[in-house]
Amino acid sequence: MINEKGNISIQTENIFPIIKKWLYSEKDIFLRELVSNASDAISKLKKLSDIGEAKLTKDYKPKITVSVNKEKGTLAISDNGIGMTGEEVKKYINQIAFSGAKDFIEKYKDKTDDQQIIGHFGLGFYSAFMVSSKVRIDTLSYQEGQSAVAWESEGDTEYSMEGSDKKDVGTTVTLFLADDSKEFLDTWKVREILRKYFAFLQYEIYLVDENEKKDDKKDTEEKPINNTSPLWLKNPRDCTDEEYKSFYHEVFTDFNDPLFWIHINMDYPFNMKGIIYFPKLKHEFETIEGKIKLFYNQVFVADNIKEVIPEFLMLLKGCLDCPDLPLNVSRSFLQNEGYVDRISAHITKKVADKLQLLFKKDRENYEKYWEDINPFVKYGCMREPKFFDRVKNILIYKTINGKFLTQEEYLEENKESDKKIYYVNDEKQQAQYIRMFKDNSMDAVVLNTMIDTHFISFMEAENKDIKFLRVDADIIDNMKDENSKEEDNKSLQEKLEKII
Repeated sequence: MINEKGNISIQTENIFPIIKKWLYSEKDIFLRELVSNASDAISKLKKLSDIGEAKLTKDYKPKITVSVNKEKGTLAISDNGIGMTGEEVKKYINQIAFSGAKDFIEKYKDKTDDQQIIGHFGLGFYSAFMVSSKVRIDTLSYQEGQSAVAWESEGDTEYSMEGSDKKDVGTTVTLFLADDSKEFLDTWKVREILRKYFAFLQYEIYLVDENEKKDDKKDTEEKPINNTSPLWLKNPRDCTDEEYKSFYHEVFTDFNDPLFWIHINMDYPFNMKGIIYFPKLKHEFETIEGKIKLFYNQVFVADNIKEVIPEFLMLLKGCLDCPDLPLNVSRSFLQNEGYVDRISAHITKKVADKLQLLFKKDRENYEKYWEDINPFVKYGCMREPKFFDRVKNILIYKTINGKFLTQEEYLEENKESDKKIYYVNDEKQQAQYIRMFKDNSMDAVVLNTMIDTHFISFMEAENKDIKFLRVDADIIDNMKDENSKEEDNKSLQEKLEKII
């Protein structure tokens, strides 16, 4: 039986205070790191089983359990994965995991924001000491004939190892929470963190309140807190509209239905799956708040990572799972990463393709959606030249006569405008000018949102021979027939004077 004490490392300073101090404001990542380790342990066991090197019972079911015990002040993460032998504990915990944590700290502790590691992935097992005064590991290897082992450390470089009474294959990491981390004994808080990072983890996660379990007289079946099969994993052909809407409501707690969506499912030249939704947007561009959630193998990384997601897409809502995304890198590295550029370009293309398809195959609904999506489309045009190139011919404008016309259609219907596009930016204040236009069988487009001021300038820069003119810029010159009779001009002048 193992019974020993030792030092994790004799070559380095104590990194534990650094871990606690440096990541104090993001303490909840310890739970993400430990549950991720548990998930990896299960994946390793399943792979060994697939190649015949490990035997699993017929009723084997991958499972991760997070247990809260307020009386003892502990939080435990258990898995039924590969487990470890005594030698593996010494090698992994005392050497590999420690070296990884040390390298992680040294590499990123003094970096600026754009050099910080994305989501602070990579700290691994030693993130447990962010919140613990003591950590204990109980583990039993899948290998036949092995004995269970316990490893323990109180947050310094010393550790102890002994035999454990653990009966089932797998690993349990028990955190004895420090006084400044007792909030993690709150079951609701722990559930919230688990839902944040692991709402779609591939293995079931169960949350257990040990104190409630003793008093609970109800015979209720345990339910996992996560959905192991998110909709983005299904073939788009097998998904119903109701499933898309239900998934949207579940993820974004938005009671409104999305207008439409794009299901991305690709394996080549890179692996990326996800769903991007076009929500019912508010009218004013400045008030639009979207959320694109980035996942790595079904584990949440962060919202709206501008180094990966084109900025204009952040007005939308969606989930993107990118298993090939390098996580142990800084934001500045991602900015120069070719893989990330390809992701961004592909997403942009898919969004543009969807809009083109709607315009060509379902123009009626495209026009209905335009009121909601036009701020996003216009902003995308101004931010992404490639996006503008793809959608410039399907940009439509609502007119004072209730039509929706592309620029080409407007100029075709208003040939006498001489490549001028007349527009209204305040239908109430310009009501009499609108009537005068209609009286003269003329049309004008409605451009009345905050973004339209910038969009007009952008469109004029892109189309040097096109000019946007406000309907009240020069009322007489705006009339259809500039050579009309003198009495008509007099009548128009009287109307203008009356307006003034």
